[in-house]
Amino acid sequence: MHKHRLTLPQTLSLGFFSIIFIGTLLLLLPFATTQGNHTTFMNALFTATSATCITGLTVVPTATHWTVFGQMVIMYLMEIGALGFMSFTAMLYTLANRRMDLSTRLLVKDSLNLANLSDTHTVTKYVIRLSIVIQAIGAILLAPDLIDRFGVTRGLYYSVFHSISSFGNAGFVIFPENFSVFANDPYMLSITSILIIAGGLGFLVWRDILLYPKLHRYSLHSKIAMGTSFILILMAFVIFMITEHNLDFYQHTLSFSNRVIDTLFMAVSPRTAGFEIMPYSAVSLAGIAFTMFLMYVGGTPGSTAGGIKTTTLGILWLQTWAALRGKEDVTFGNRRFSQSNINRALMLVFVSALFLGAVTLVLSMTEQTPREFGIEYIGFEVFAAFSTTGLSLGLTPSLTVFGKILIMLVMFVGRVGVFTVMFSVLNVHAKPATYRYPEENILIG
Repeated sequence: MHKHRLTLPQTLSLGFFSIIFIGTLLLLLPFATTQGNHTTFMNALFTATSATCITGLTVVPTATHWTVFGQMVIMYLMEIGALGFMSFTAMLYTLANRRMDLSTRLLVKDSLNLANLSDTHTVTKYVIRLSIVIQAIGAILLAPDLIDRFGVTRGLYYSVFHSISSFGNAGFVIFPENFSVFANDPYMLSITSILIIAGGLGFLVWRDILLYPKLHRYSLHSKIAMGTSFILILMAFVIFMITEHNLDFYQHTLSFSNRVIDTLFMAVSPRTAGFEIMPYSAVSLAGIAFTMFLMYVGGTPGSTAGGIKTTTLGILWLQTWAALRGKEDVTFGNRRFSQSNINRALMLVFVSALFLGAVTLVLSMTEQTPREFGIEYIGFEVFAAFSTTGLSLGLTPSLTVFGKILIMLVMFVGRVGVFTVMFSVLNVHAKPATYRYPEENILIG
């Protein structure tokens, strides 16, 4: 009996599969689709996967294809996907005034990337409360702008939907026109950017920020996450200012101050949010390449973001810098990283790069590439799916059935986690080694 029990990674993966399946069934209901449109099973499955994995890639227009019911299904899937279904399971325990059993606490610990099992109950309540507060404040701040544009009823509805989509780094929009309509709206872009950053920083980082006045210190995790995020945003802003010639696409319609805000938004959004203020087909090749790098990195562990995460990039950079200076230990903030921590980061980068390369290769053989694009047309979509970003050069709506299945797999791996999926498939169980082989070196470089 024992050997047939599901492992924690398998349970987490199965939980996400269940949410996606329920969402697919709801989107297939006749009243989920607007009159004159038809939803196939594959399109409903793709949309449910994209919403649950908070990606934002779409095969049908969200604003016109789905009714309010369909859009609300997508909104709830985004919320569950952003916080993780185990957070909602824990919330049900709290509402029922019941104590979580050990297996549930282990799942919550794994899904939220917690270090200690004792933190599960406290952190879960904190995650849910903080998420509700930030999204509510976001909706309130967005409401005046959107009510002025669309009226009270639609403006309030758009505010709630867009606040959830922004904080969840989901990238879904239900505005009648593209998000580019806000290119001349610095207020809208600023609030959206703040929500994206708030969701991408991670709940544990926010806990450190809120407790700093009392504790007067940050954890090593928060220092690495905030430092790497700040550097990436600053670097992206400078590079996009150079590569896009200060948003040359809008040169006749934007003031200089608005171009600066728009460039800053472009630096924030690709990390995993996926809102477009200009079509990426108009972005320079250098801008596309750097956007793929930003998408690959993504946000912070324990957040609503995807990618290999900022802490992975941070620890590998520190490892490289230490090695170049001839140091054996990798240190930061008067702390030393364990070798297992570094090995895990290296393995994540290697496995994810191998996986994305293989998917890009397969899709380049099954999907059509326009003449004006090269392999970046395929690779951009694959990186967007893995990082749960949702940006597109136009491939997703024209994907073949096989292509949709493959992109759905990449979205799932990007949201649930490379290690979680890998350990689920391989059914990994840690076994202590009773012996070690002799050590020997090989030539490198």
